[in-house]
Amino acid sequence: MDHNNEFVFLFRQPALNHSPEKQKEINKKWMDWIGGIAAQGKIAANGMHLTPGGAVLKAGGVVTDGPFVEIREILGGFIVVKADTLDDAITMAHGCPAFDEGGSVEIRTAFPE
Repeated sequence: MDHNNEFVFLFRQPALNHSPEKQKEINKKWMDWIGGIAAQGKIAANGMHLTPGGAVLKAGGVVTDGPFVEIREILGGFIVVKADTLDDAITMAHGCPAFDEGGSVEIRTAFPE
C-alpha cells in the first residue's frame, strides 16, 4: 500500500448570499476545519477559493456564462490532502463546513503524470 497519496477535495455548495456577519462565521468554521487537517500535517496544497462566475468553453468555440448556470450549486474551492487510502481521505472530509449549507465534498485521487 502506498502511503501519503494525494486526494483533491472539491467543495460543492448551494449558491447562497449571506450577511457579512454570517459569512464571517462560516469562514471561521472553514479555517478551523482546514486548520485541523493542517495540524496533522495532511495538507499537500492549500488549493484556492473559486468565484461563482466565469465562463465555459465548449467544443466548436461556444462560450457560455458559467460554470453550471443551469444548477443552483457552485464549486466553491478545493484543497489537496495526504492520506493513505481513499477511505482515510473520506474520513478526513467528515466535518467539512460545506455540509452545514447542504453542500458536499467530492473526493478524487490525484496522481503524478
